[in-house]
Amino acid sequence: MLISTKTNNGKASAGETTRLQALEEYSVLDTPPAPDLDRLVELAARMFGTPVAALSLVGQDRLYFKSRFGMEATGIDRQGSFCAHAIAQDGLFLVTDASKDERFASHPLVAEAPHVRLYAGIPLVAPGGEKIGTLCILDTKPWPSFSEVDRKNLEDVAALVMNRLEICRLDKAQQGGHVRFERIASTSPDAIVCANASGIINYWNGAAEALLGYAADEVLGRPIGFIFPERLQRQQTDDLTAFVDSSASDLSAQRIELTARRKDGSEFPAELTLSISFDEDDAAFGAILRDVSDGRQGEQRLFGLADLDALTGLPNRTRLLASLDNAARTNAGTLMLLDLAGFKDVNDTLGQSAGDAILQQTAERLRAAVDGRGKAARLGADEFAILLPRLADSFDATKMADELLRTFDAPFDVDAERVHLGVNIGVAICPQHGSRAEELLANANLALQRAKGRASGYLFFTPKLREVVLARRSCEAELRKALANGEFELRYQPQVSLSDRRIIGAEALLRWRHPTRGLLTPAAFLSVLESGPLATAVGEWVLGTACADAAAWRRTVIPDFRIAINLFGAQFDAGNLPTKVERALIANGLPAQALELEITENIMLRREEEIVVPLREMCAWGVGIAFDDYGTGYASLSLLKRYPVTRLKIDRTFVRDVCTDEEDAAIVQAVIYLGRCFELDVIAEGIETDQQEEALRMYGCTEGQGYLYGEPLSAEILTRSLRQEQERTVA
Repeated sequence: MLISTKTNNGKASAGETTRLQALEEYSVLDTPPAPDLDRLVELAARMFGTPVAALSLVGQDRLYFKSRFGMEATGIDRQGSFCAHAIAQDGLFLVTDASKDERFASHPLVAEAPHVRLYAGIPLVAPGGEKIGTLCILDTKPWPSFSEVDRKNLEDVAALVMNRLEICRLDKAQQGGHVRFERIASTSPDAIVCANASGIINYWNGAAEALLGYAADEVLGRPIGFIFPERLQRQQTDDLTAFVDSSASDLSAQRIELTARRKDGSEFPAELTLSISFDEDDAAFGAILRDVSDGRQGEQRLFGLADLDALTGLPNRTRLLASLDNAARTNAGTLMLLDLAGFKDVNDTLGQSAGDAILQQTAERLRAAVDGRGKAARLGADEFAILLPRLADSFDATKMADELLRTFDAPFDVDAERVHLGVNIGVAICPQHGSRAEELLANANLALQRAKGRASGYLFFTPKLREVVLARRSCEAELRKALANGEFELRYQPQVSLSDRRIIGAEALLRWRHPTRGLLTPAAFLSVLESGPLATAVGEWVLGTACADAAAWRRTVIPDFRIAINLFGAQFDAGNLPTKVERALIANGLPAQALELEITENIMLRREEEIVVPLREMCAWGVGIAFDDYGTGYASLSLLKRYPVTRLKIDRTFVRDVCTDEEDAAIVQAVIYLGRCFELDVIAEGIETDQQEEALRMYGCTEGQGYLYGEPLSAEILTRSLRQEQERTVA
């Protein structure tokens, strides 16, 4: 919670008033863009690879974005903002995932576009200690961590920003008259030197004394050239005079680099930032004097980081794209994108420091593998690239890919641990696979994504890969329209008691009423839907619709009717499945015992930790949990013990030949036996013949579904069928 900056009567506190007065001295609110500041803000964004960065000045009620990168807004309300919290800190203010932080989760920038997740901000501190704003970076995805190196780099950029702002403050102070200027300059941490139109020094502050070693009374009244080495005094004085004359009509800060001399005779490279003023038509200038022997190297280092990966020292994506542009212009080159298979597991189990060590060792291996033939780069996380600008032959590219695979056969040594990781490689060759940098990068990435399906290996780009992606995107766009236009439908396949074929429930099956292709079964679209962004929304629609239909059947036809619904993995990923299920049950007046949720082995194995808790919660209400397609994968008995399963579904592949294939019959009997041992109900799907039904009944299976009892029906047709059966039962 923020500490209030106002007293009980609504007025600003004394400390806040002082802070606002300090901000006012910089005179940078609502002023034209400042290229120097814009350049530094862009540097921050590019250095960290974030889409947004800003120089935020904190006013009484609003934040003013003096410079910004990747955003249009010029300001926002101060209340509840990230930067308002940041200025209350003495150093870095970090939020790695704002959506999980109760202070910010409901903030419009987080809950709505652009959906900010990362915020990292450094307070900008005036010489008097007042915090006037922040330099901050923002990302739309959460960050697992923010290292000490990251913190130091952001602090260094913030220091450069504050230097530029200090120049603005002194420039405005000089324009405000001698009294105001001397009051501000006397407290400045920067050396301030002023001279009249004749170049005679008429002001010298304490910081100048500390930097150059001369007391004010030793230099006042002397020519400005006094601070230059004797051999350079005439030349540099003339250069400075010419610079002042040429800049006299421009009141903005101007910089010139010269060599300065201290009292002890030592020399150093100096930057003089000039401000021009007029005193009764007599032009004069003031200068902020800085030793840039270290600062220049520091600034160059920071701008170098914008093109280099700080952890590995390899060129980053920006540098790679520039090199790729050059290769594309020469119409020859091979790009290989690499991803470490299994890296996430190592990072999760051994820790980030171990992960960093592996990434550094990977960089060393890639440098050795390239060996002057090209360039290696790190694109982010565990993804790397190699560009071979003169290699445009698929045979030679294959040899290089094989060589890279052998390079990663050797284990990584991390804290006395030997870690084995595979590598996946996607390859694109210019000009066969693209003649532009962005095209080559995209095509190599397509090949890499397909190669990730293998334990370790490489894949060359082919046009077919792009066709698959385009088809998938087209399908995703159509699915989005289908959801908006109400094109999804449910079909219900009856589930019966095998002893008398009495309908006891139904499984809800999704269909798509395509506007041109007619009614589509899941085989035509399910793989795209369940792995795309719409799976949660469609799953919620299925849940609500099926519960509503089931409630109607229980009220009018079969009081103990049970509805089975298949779940998508994405519904667990959303983290609110129990809440959604509870709402659907309450909204339709459906008891928990009337609902059965079906999950597959793939969902169990891929999301084991994420799904056990919600399944147990719902099972405790009385909701049934069915293990669909049991026996077709690698499911172990331990799954039946760990998960709150209430029913096993025998897959249709075993039911089909249960009468003719001894192995299938044995599997069916084994599943039924397991159900009995674990006190689980068992249902067989895909029953199509009387013989299959008889065999299942003989083995002890009590429930089934399949075309023998009815094909998947619309809600209206199933309603008529249920009423007819009810009438026959009554008769």
